[in-house]
Amino acid sequence: MSHVPPFTPDPRLFPFESKWFESSAGAVHYLDEGEGDPILLLHGNPTWSFLYRGIIIRLRKKYRCIAIDYPGFGLSARPENYGYTPGEHAEVVRDLVRHLDLSNLTIMGQDWGGPIGLRVAVDEITRLRALVMGNTWFWPLDSWQGKTFAYVMSMAPMQTQVISHNFFVEKIIPFGVKHRLPDEVMHHYREAMPTPKSRVGAAEFPIQLVHATSWLAELERDVQDVLPNVPLLLTWGLHDPMFTRRFMERFREVFTHSQIFRLDAKHYIQEDSPKEIAEAIDSFLSSPVGSAARP
Repeated sequence: MSHVPPFTPDPRLFPFESKWFESSAGAVHYLDEGEGDPILLLHGNPTWSFLYRGIIIRLRKKYRCIAIDYPGFGLSARPENYGYTPGEHAEVVRDLVRHLDLSNLTIMGQDWGGPIGLRVAVDEITRLRALVMGNTWFWPLDSWQGKTFAYVMSMAPMQTQVISHNFFVEKIIPFGVKHRLPDEVMHHYREAMPTPKSRVGAAEFPIQLVHATSWLAELERDVQDVLPNVPLLLTWGLHDPMFTRRFMERFREVFTHSQIFRLDAKHYIQEDSPKEIAEAIDSFLSSPVGSAARP
């Protein structure tokens, strides 16, 4: 592998074996821990597979936990000829799913991991067992919170803050958790984006909230057509100022077999409530709903 990761995670916080997939966009880092039915864990912005460490440690005793870093995030390569769009990320994730030939698959997505994961779920429906979604969406963003965030973060001054001063890591992550993250945890988010050049993917995601409108519109139609009978667990942080309960209810309008597990958490639910999420996923996949064959 010619790609050199930006840093080496502390094995005390990240006690996993790094694996690599040579995608069409370059070297992609992922984790593949445990045995059993696979669970694919998809991050949002500006996070990476590190976000899921507390969930993987708890679930790998019973499930095969796979967590990928999209190109431009975490330990993956930063390709020059890559647009960092959700559509491109979904293609990379889909290619990994096919490469690993996963079946009876549960996909979990949070933040941008939701639409990316649901695109993969639609495209690979024959592999799918269930879905877990938390503080995310799958339709063209129409809330005032989302539109305001997209508008402000896409403006030149804020793009400069993201690229030059790592605004997403330094400000958005601390704002998106209920309790202050330890310095060693923040270090792992900072070191994954150590230079302005390494933050291009993080800067592009808020732009895509608007630019990906047609992609999201197509995704919404496909989710409604293909996925409504797939068992869905919603693990939802109730204190997220952007992805409010209204987003959660919109999922329930589409999916006929859904359960809700409410979390005392903000946006980054994996940091606030890893134990609760892991227990909820295990309980869901062990239940009649989560283990039922799709009609």
